[in-house]
Amino acid sequence: MEYAGFWIRVVAALIDGVIMWVFQMVVYAAFGVAMFGATSLDPASSGAFETTGGIIAYLISLAGGLAYYVLMESSAKQATVGKMALGLIVCDVNGQRITPLRAVGRYFAKILSYIILLIGYIMVAFTEEKTGLHDIICSTRVVKGYPGEVGVDTSVFD
Repeated sequence: MEYAGFWIRVVAALIDGVIMWVFQMVVYAAFGVAMFGATSLDPASSGAFETTGGIIAYLISLAGGLAYYVLMESSAKQATVGKMALGLIVCDVNGQRITPLRAVGRYFAKILSYIILLIGYIMVAFTEEKTGLHDIICSTRVVKGYPGEVGVDTSVFD
């Protein structure tokens, strides 16, 4: 397996970040909530997330993010749009497709990688198998390749 390095994973994350940002903008606009209201210099907009619409929009954007990463990484494609664009897939340590439950674990483990000053992500640059903390916790790898090329699981094409 050829492991995906730090910078290619950063670019993939940026692509996915733009996709999620557009999704969130659409959700917030649909509920009439200024997305940047809570950090705006306009004091009147500081309560944007105290409204029912703001709370619902926030919950939908959280659920959308979870669904995006879990459904894409555990799908037959084994990758988010950002990873697909760069020829990367997410697999287990044997090169097999990950289960939705493992994808959920990976999603929440990424939060841990984030809250410890991004050290969990920076680890990718320094570990032999290019693993972040979230990859280690969930026994996953991000590798260069396409579904069915890395492992022996041909069912990814079903």
